[in-house]
Amino acid sequence: MNLSDVLIKPILTEKANAQQEKLRRYAFKVAKKANKLEIKKAIESFYGVTVVNVNTATAPGKNKSRFTKAGVISGRKPSYKKAFVTVSEGESIDLYSTI
Repeated sequence: MNLSDVLIKPILTEKANAQQEKLRRYAFKVAKKANKLEIKKAIESFYGVTVVNVNTATAPGKNKSRFTKAGVISGRKPSYKKAFVTVSEGESIDLYSTI
């Protein structure tokens, strides 16, 4: 798996931002088949930081339904994998520079 295929996008939520400030922990949406070593290499090469720890979690897909003029539309949201990356003391990743 290429390193460019590993990272999909950063997760920017209130909870993720709080962890960035307190724990130097950043959340990313990653490829489902990526393992912790590949995630660590990708983060270190793209952002130039030293990764101390990588935790992963797979969010399950969910059934969703929506009420519209045409009636009830049912569908399924896909499952995805999240990676929580802790960087070393004194380092940070500027996720807002690309926006």
